Amino acid sequence: MTRHISATSEPQLLIVADSLLSRAGLTALLEERGCFVLGRVDGEHLASEMDRLAPDVLVIDFGWEAEAMRERLYRLDKDIPLLALIAEAPDAPLGRLLATLRAFPRFALLLNDSDPDAIVAALTALEQGLTAIDPRLTDLLGSAARGDYIAPTEPLTTRENEVLQLLARGLTNRAIAQELGITQHTVKFHVNAIMSKLGAQSRTEAVVRATQLGLILL
Repeated sequence: MTRHISATSEPQLLIVADSLLSRAGLTALLEERGCFVLGRVDGEHLASEMDRLAPDVLVIDFGWEAEAMRERLYRLDKDIPLLALIAEAPDAPLGRLLATLRAFPRFALLLNDSDPDAIVAALTALEQGLTAIDPRLTDLLGSAARGDYIAPTEPLTTRENEVLQLLARGLTNRAIAQELGITQHTVKFHVNAIMSKLGAQSRTEAVVRATQLGLILL
C-alpha cells in the first residue's frame, strides 16, 4: 500500500474493504472529489494499519460479508469516526451492526450504491461532528433504532424540516431567517418546536437525534 504524503488540511481517510476492486474504486471516487486518501487496506490488516497510519476517518465497505467486518470493528479501539457502506441486505443483523457503529464517536451509514456526492456529504457531516444515516435506510433500521432513539412525538412540519436541514448545516437563527425569508422570532419558534418533538435539550442534540433517526437529508 502506498502512503500519500501531502500538506493538505483535509481529513486523512483510510479506505477499508476486503475487495481490492472496492478499495480501488472508493479511492478513485474520493480522490477525484478532493478528499485525501491516506491509505487503503483489507479488513484483516485494519488494526495494524490504523496504528501505523493514524488516519482521521475510516471509510469502510462492509461488502456482502458484513459480519466478519463488524467483528473486526468490535475489537478495534473506538476513538475514530467512520463512514460505513453496506449492502441493502447484509449478512449481519442490522441491529447488531448499528450497535457496533454507535460505539464509535460518530458514524455515517450509507448503502454501498450511494451517489458519490452523498458519500462526500456524509464525510462532511462527520467532520462537523454529526452522525448521518442514508434516508433509504430509515425503514430498515427503524426496528433496530427504536429502542434507543425515540421517534418524534409528532411529525415535523414541512417548515420545521426545512429549518432542521439548515440547523444541520450549522446556520445561526439569523442565517436561517435570511435563507427562508422569515423572521428570527419565527425561526426560534420552529427550533423550539423541533427540540420539543425530538426530546432534545439543545440545538446540537436535536441535530444529532435527527441524524440518528434518518431525518437529515444528505
